[in-house]
Amino acid sequence: MTNNNYDSDSIQVLEGLEAVRKRPGMYIGNIDKRGLHHLVWEIVDNSIDEHLAGYASKIEVVIKSDGSIEVSDNGRGIPVNIHSKTKISALETVLTILHAGGKFGGDNSGYKVSGGLHGVGASVVNALSTWLEAVIERDGKKYTLRYDQGGEVTEGIKEVGTTGGRGTKISFLPNFDIFNDDVFEFEYEIIADRLKKSAYLNKGLSIVFKDERNNIDELYHFPNGLIDYVNDINTKHEKVFNEVIYNEGIRDGISVEVAFQYIKPYSYNMHSYVNNIYTSEGGTHEQGFMDALVRTINNYIKDNLNQKEQIIFKRDDIKEGLVAVVSIKHQEPMFEGQTKNKLANQEVRKIVNDYVSEKFEEFLIENPIISGGIVAKLRTAAESRMAAQKAREKIRKDSSNEYSTLPGKLSDCSSKDKEITEIFIVEGDSAGGSAKMGRDREIQAILPLKGKIINAQKTRIDRLLGNDEIISIITAVGAGFGEEFSPEKARYGKIIIMTDADVDGSHIRTLLLTFFYKYMKELIEEGNIYIAQPPLYKIIRGKSSFYAYTEEEKERMINELGEARFSIQRYKGLGEMNDDQLWETTMDPDNRKLLLVTIDEAKKADLIFESLMGENVEPRKDFIIKNAKLANLDV
Repeated sequence: MTNNNYDSDSIQVLEGLEAVRKRPGMYIGNIDKRGLHHLVWEIVDNSIDEHLAGYASKIEVVIKSDGSIEVSDNGRGIPVNIHSKTKISALETVLTILHAGGKFGGDNSGYKVSGGLHGVGASVVNALSTWLEAVIERDGKKYTLRYDQGGEVTEGIKEVGTTGGRGTKISFLPNFDIFNDDVFEFEYEIIADRLKKSAYLNKGLSIVFKDERNNIDELYHFPNGLIDYVNDINTKHEKVFNEVIYNEGIRDGISVEVAFQYIKPYSYNMHSYVNNIYTSEGGTHEQGFMDALVRTINNYIKDNLNQKEQIIFKRDDIKEGLVAVVSIKHQEPMFEGQTKNKLANQEVRKIVNDYVSEKFEEFLIENPIISGGIVAKLRTAAESRMAAQKAREKIRKDSSNEYSTLPGKLSDCSSKDKEITEIFIVEGDSAGGSAKMGRDREIQAILPLKGKIINAQKTRIDRLLGNDEIISIITAVGAGFGEEFSPEKARYGKIIIMTDADVDGSHIRTLLLTFFYKYMKELIEEGNIYIAQPPLYKIIRGKSSFYAYTEEEKERMINELGEARFSIQRYKGLGEMNDDQLWETTMDPDNRKLLLVTIDEAKKADLIFESLMGENVEPRKDFIIKNAKLANLDV
């Protein structure tokens, strides 16, 4: 293909770089590991833009042995001739001036659709790097350009020879002094996951990923694109039907691509993208897709089933067991907020709705066996929903009576001030008794649980709401659950999970976290869920006692005590502690250690919960085999 007038004047300049090094968080989101890896995405997205424009078929990303990153593509190569406005080369303009790039170049830029903001990213990466080097192959010639100290010092652009190839290679070493102290290297898993998904979203594109630190060399290439994506997600799931329903087309200048499949488990798994940008909070493209499924399936039932068999499916019914990927390309996408997590273009909802409705209707009519399987799956979901609604109404009725219907085994606190109150969800009656005796009755409530709660990951909601322990938790928290959950109504500011430091305790803790993640996720997102950290050991020397919370801490204390005479008590459960010991070590706000439960990547967390707590045994078996050598068994 020709260069499509991609030259120096395709690069439009909007403003300078001065603020980047002063306030890096404004440009890369944060100075944590997400911000560090954002530098990689900025450069990779520029190469993907070249693929979207029809010029690059291969991208290579390398983590070098010195910790730097190298990103290369076989696209057109960034222009190197003098820019009419900046009076320096277009390449230097792209690497030193913010908001300078092909995305902003107007009709002649060659970027009709763009995920990354070509040039914006490159300049920001340069500003936040110890050094950055560009190698350009274009028009039979090879050029280099290097910057040091965040773009302050440059060797200048140099022609270094001839070439029969073309493309852009950007290498850089971040200035790790800019980032948090615990951010000092790139993580293979984070980059691999992003690159693999980029390959799914751009069928035919080859992405090579190398990690020289670990001698890893991988190729991501998916000829079937989103179909391969859905098949990969569902590899270990039992399907309602084996075929992935797929369509792609263009409506009113917007590219629409969808792939979806129904599986027998109850989970809902949606991945949506705009111009290859992951929209974690969805938006109008997801809304249009779900509108289409609800309307089309209900119309199919109305037109093809007799009156006795007909049922009206709600959106929640349609979601059960649905695994879908929705990807659109839009010339002028609008997002809510600067993080690009939610698409806001209102016209997209109708366009996606109309397109998917048309194609899905054709599929249902042409595939009656698969259609029957979908209807049967959704009918079961609807019946479960109606049973769950009855249980919800009972909970709502009980909740309207306020504190008179709180669980009988709950020992509530006297204060009603959410700013200072907390509830301990405690494993077992014995530990619950010690906690009740040792607590601060003004601000600390205690809810003991009997045994292991039901697994929320693989249990239908109607059966879940028939479980006494689950009902006790929902009622005690007082904020509803699921779609009706209102975090502002929660009765306590902190919810603290307190279980034994053994395998059973870990299992109970995981079951509780699974429930909170699925039905009260906002509590995790808003930092309200904590895990208590009881000590593992009590070390006694004379009349003095010391508590060790980890094996390492125990060894350090023993070394510090030297040859002194001492004894060690190993706590196998909370119930072994007296109420004063439990207060002193685990419950006293002035001395205790709490672990805050956070969700950095909600989708990834959902997949982990599904693997370890879902219907399929194989993922758990794989996890146990992979991590068996890390187990610390107390026998």
